[in-house]
Amino acid sequence: MAMISVDATDGSGSFTALVVEPAHKPAGAVLVIQEIFGVNDAMRATAAEIAAMGFFAIVPDLFWRLKPGIDLTDKSEAEWKLAFDYMNRFDQDLGIEDLKATLKVARTLPGTNGRVATMGYCLGGRLAFMMATRADADLNISYYGVGVDGLLGEVKTVSKPLLLHIAAEDKFVPKEAQARIVDGVRGNTHVHAYVYANADHAFARVNGPLFHALSAVIANGRSAEALEAALG
Repeated sequence: MAMISVDATDGSGSFTALVVEPAHKPAGAVLVIQEIFGVNDAMRATAAEIAAMGFFAIVPDLFWRLKPGIDLTDKSEAEWKLAFDYMNRFDQDLGIEDLKATLKVARTLPGTNGRVATMGYCLGGRLAFMMATRADADLNISYYGVGVDGLLGEVKTVSKPLLLHIAAEDKFVPKEAQARIVDGVRGNTHVHAYVYANADHAFARVNGPLFHALSAVIANGRSAEALEAALG
């Protein structure tokens, strides 16, 4: 694992991004978009898995404007409170601009083939949806994105493949919201929404308390196939 520096497009400074390289190059790149816990062990493990699949994994520190290097777990109430505080103060529009800047760097990073996808979880799942509507990544993958039902007016602008992995028992995304998402994306053939029965929020989080093996395997398999098709 290595770290690179990315310049913010608004001139406010620079931020770091973790990079895990695959064994064979050239290869496509995946921007791994963090949960509310920052760039932590779960994100590093996810990046390592993506690199083992044959892609560059790049994890930008999106909370850097609040505090660089946030690294929390889901194991204590105190860390949960901190994570929610950071999430509530996080400027998502600036986060998208930082992801766009990282995307631009990823396309020309030595060893990459110029193709880049995003793959986000929780808060990152929402941001992956926003990247699908506002940026030019070759593929976007959203795992249990929160508040996506409030963004459905932008679905018409999605022109590259977008996968939505939705947990049927997600305590942060009620079933009514899930139904709105599934119905709202139906008219765009680039978007594929999958609902996983018996799965709760964060069902694919590495070593997470709500990990649901069957749903994670199926969702990750669909993601892997999409990555291979989009990134080569």
